[in-house]
Amino acid sequence: MTYVERVLDNLKKQNPNEPEFHQAAEEILTALAPIVEKHPEYEKAALLERFVEPERVVMFRVPWVDDNGNARVNKGYRVQFNSAIGPYKGGLRFHPTVNLSIMKFLGLEQTLKNSLTSLPMGGGKGGSDFDPKGKSDREIMAFCQSFMTELSRHIGPNLDVPAGDIGVGAREVGYLFGQYKRLRNEFTGVLTGKGITLGGSIIRPEATGFGAVYYTNEMLNYFGDTIKGKTFAISGFGNVAWGTVKKVNELGGKVVTLSGPDGYIYDPDGISTEEKVNYMLVMRDSCRNRVQDYADKFGVQFLPGKKPWGVKADILMPCATQNEVGIEEAKQIVANGIKYYVEVSNMPTTNEAMAYLKANGVTMAPSKAVNAGGVAVSGLEMSQNSMRYSWTAEEVDEKLKGIMKNIFANSVKAANEYGLGDDLVAGANIAGFIKVASAMMAQGIV
Repeated sequence: MTYVERVLDNLKKQNPNEPEFHQAAEEILTALAPIVEKHPEYEKAALLERFVEPERVVMFRVPWVDDNGNARVNKGYRVQFNSAIGPYKGGLRFHPTVNLSIMKFLGLEQTLKNSLTSLPMGGGKGGSDFDPKGKSDREIMAFCQSFMTELSRHIGPNLDVPAGDIGVGAREVGYLFGQYKRLRNEFTGVLTGKGITLGGSIIRPEATGFGAVYYTNEMLNYFGDTIKGKTFAISGFGNVAWGTVKKVNELGGKVVTLSGPDGYIYDPDGISTEEKVNYMLVMRDSCRNRVQDYADKFGVQFLPGKKPWGVKADILMPCATQNEVGIEEAKQIVANGIKYYVEVSNMPTTNEAMAYLKANGVTMAPSKAVNAGGVAVSGLEMSQNSMRYSWTAEEVDEKLKGIMKNIFANSVKAANEYGLGDDLVAGANIAGFIKVASAMMAQGIV
């Protein structure tokens, strides 16, 4: 049994009933096998065992009172995964599916993602099984204040800087930030994704989608292709999908699908007008979680209960949630002759589906590289907060573009150096890991 196989076997035994965490660890460690084989000192220092074990896991109860005067209790989490290259950094997710397995998988992915940005940020993730859907503003404020009352003990601008994620937008970040400021009696950049008046960064809501398209543009250029004239099928309709649509339109492509829990829409003319793009925000803000509203408004086809992966397009970009593309969807994608598959949401593809796509010649771009634009701009927000300064939209966008360009270049370079050709998945894992591993080795057995 190899070192990687032994670490994976032990991880699964020591962390039972955590399938998402097992999946992320298996995908990452399997890709790292070539570099681990060339560095026997890693095994002697138990580097991989330390790499896949969070430095700290905080779990707590979150009591709050709803509008009917009933006491409610949710679970809260903060997984501080790795601080070798900087303070813990990663989003907070409020969604009923949140559990420890999902928090750990996201924290592990975040460690490599943050490393890829080249900014000094470690990896972390947190959240709660609280569901903001259907809650009043007062209920969301009550929950956020209770959540932060406990979380504030464990975070700080040089310790752990959370951000938003699914279910946590500018409103929630504002409530969380206000409670932190009240408890600690200080105004610091301890949260990112804040509103502009609170010290937030311009284009942060669009950053993940913008960054994903910048990465895609670099990938296409590398393979002698271009975004102009290409059709895109994407999933989701939230901030990430919105930013993706905006930037694809700007660069001359056309997005023809959006999806939600109820199904997906197909718009052959593209989500290409200002009215259509802005309506995505209306749907998001309505909290109805229905993509059918788009079809009803613009008279396009709605396919209930289905995902958009059967659509024939040039490029597929899952932008919703984890494991939305399994083996059956992968077979459909290959049968349709899709050439480019770009992960935008965190781990949207099962390992089995990923292997099938790669084995059948589909060029795969991994989420930890593709969606790093969000945390990159969060890192820039941290810098702006530290300097008490704010860059213009053009300045932030240019810095984001440069970061995504470097992520792609470093991923390709790492893959080539280890004889893996243009395997962007392995390249991203290796490029992110090298920096973290070097820092961990330099700091001793800690």
